[in-house]
Amino acid sequence: MQIVRQQIAHAAKMAGRPLDKIQLLAVSKTVDAKTVLEAVEAGQYAFGENYLQEALDKMAKVRQFSPELKLEWHFIGPIQRNKTRLIAENFSWVHSVDKLMIAERLSNQRPDNLPSLNICLQINISKEQTKSGVPLHEAAELAQQIAILPKLRLRGLMTIPAAGEELEQQRIPYHQINELQVQLNQQGFALDTLSMGMSADLDAAILEGSTLIRVGTAIFGKRARAHV
Repeated sequence: MQIVRQQIAHAAKMAGRPLDKIQLLAVSKTVDAKTVLEAVEAGQYAFGENYLQEALDKMAKVRQFSPELKLEWHFIGPIQRNKTRLIAENFSWVHSVDKLMIAERLSNQRPDNLPSLNICLQINISKEQTKSGVPLHEAAELAQQIAILPKLRLRGLMTIPAAGEELEQQRIPYHQINELQVQLNQQGFALDTLSMGMSADLDAAILEGSTLIRVGTAIFGKRARAHV
């Protein structure tokens, strides 16, 4: 954990950005609840999950171990329409919204007693068939449709670009996402979040304005099957 935080601090200094504007999201998919609690002991309180049932089981175990603990749970995986209710009921953030129908279901199913669900639009910046996300040229229209839905708060953009080997190559798609956010804000949105960058390219992401870095393996080690 400390090594990752040091890497983020170094990248922030290189970018001339304040460190407190960059959040670390620990991607805890496939790790168990006790490992999550070990990360909490190291000062980590925001966790990202890809698989709904695994996440729900893990959340329950964390509450069992530490009932008073308040964590921030982010859903970052692909969303199936039959899973929206449980996502709306149990998460604070959803990073992977790329369809109006999914956003409408999250809005309709968000409990009234919870604060607005924070939403990021997932952008398929590299046009990869195997990845989710709205195409870059359709993002503005989708943002307009989602921004008016009740019980949702459109916060920003998320992307997972094709892997690049060199820093300058890695920066290109992130620069495009940053530019898109600027354009959207000029149209009247109030987006404050760029969810972009992982272990291998967080320097590039931070140089291009990322406010939320998603890191898993570099914190928790090689993935194994989860034991929640």
